[in-house]
Formats: sequence, C-alpha cells, structure tokens
Amino acid sequence: METQSSLKSVFAGSIGLITLFAIVGQFVLSALVSKLGRMDYIVQFFSYFTILGNVMVLLCCFFTVFWSKSRVGLFFTKPETITAVTLYILIVGIIYNTILRFLSHPQGLSMVVDELLHVVTPLSFFLFWWRFLDKGTIRWSHIFYWLIFPLVYLFYTLWHGSFSGFYPYPFVNVSELGMDRVLLNSFGVTLVFVAIGALLIVLGKWQNKRHSQRIKK
Repeated sequence: METQSSLKSVFAGSIGLITLFAIVGQFVLSALVSKLGRMDYIVQFFSYFTILGNVMVLLCCFFTVFWSKSRVGLFFTKPETITAVTLYILIVGIIYNTILRFLSHPQGLSMVVDELLHVVTPLSFFLFWWRFLDKGTIRWSHIFYWLIFPLVYLFYTLWHGSFSGFYPYPFVNVSELGMDRVLLNSFGVTLVFVAIGALLIVLGKWQNKRHSQRIKK
C-alpha cells in the first residue's frame, strides 16, 4: 500500500511538473507576441478552456502530492473531482486534435508547449485516473454536476465576447457565426461532454467489478 501511494505521488508530481511547464511556457510565449495590455492579456489567456483545464490538472496533482488532507486538498483529490477534471482535459485533447489542430502550425518551443497542453497532459492524466483512482463512489448523477463548469464557462465566454469581441474558439465566435449557430455548436459539444463522462463512468464501474472479482478469488 505504501509503495502504491508513493508511486501515485510520483506519477502525480510528474504530471504536475509537465503541466506547470506547459502553462508557464504558453503564458510567456504568447505574451512575447501579444499586443494587448497586461490585464487584457491575462484575462484572455485564462479565457481558454485549454488553460483552465490544465490549471485544474495542476491543482489536482499538487494537492495529491502536498496537503491532500487539507480542506481544499480533500476537494481536489476526491474521485468525483478528479474524474470531472479528467473529463475536462480529455475534451481539451479531443476538440483540439479533431477540430483545432489544423488551424495553426506552431514551431519550435511553441509546438512543444502546444503538444504538452493538448496531448501529453490529457493522456497522462487519464492514465493517472485509470491507474490510481478509487472509482467506487462515482455515480451516474455526477454527470450533471460535471456539466456545471463547462456551462458556466460557455456563459462567461458569450458574455465576455459580447463587449470585448474576443472569442477563444472559432465555434463560439458569435460575431462570425451568429448566436443560433454558436448555440447549436455548444449543444453538440455538450453532448460530447455527456458521452465522454458516461464512458468514464462505464470504465470505472467495469474496473471496479474486475477488482472485486480478483479479491473474491
């Protein structure tokens, strides 16, 4: 058990370091070419779901390694929370690699950071979820709670874009697509959230069943 706990901490710590490097790297590299004022740049940087998803991964990893018994740590290490963050970061990877990847072609360090944010962190955090998380407390009803953050993010994006003109992703750009098309796109993305969330629950229940069967033998 102690070996398992140590391995979990090492794995979480490694993911956390990679994710921290990617977030800071993206922040610095984007700042170097941005023409925005400091506050506007910070607001826009943290208006990307990719960045928020990676920040959540970083927090889960941080509190897994440090202060897991604190009040905040208990929240970020709960199976329901880690599964929600796994869902969010998987969506980051799926949307980017199926829709957004071909819209830009970063080079050099920007390409490395891009891959870390959209491929390495999503895959490694999913492996962390699969290998180390006790999924016995995850319920079907949790899907509804997991949708709260993406919906709040959507409302914020539409509200912020309505007066700033900034939309972080082309499929929510009301100025170019119109509100009806954006809402339709958002509904489609919501269905993806539900589908991936349901898949995580199915995988978790299957894994728990196999684990129980091994114990009985």
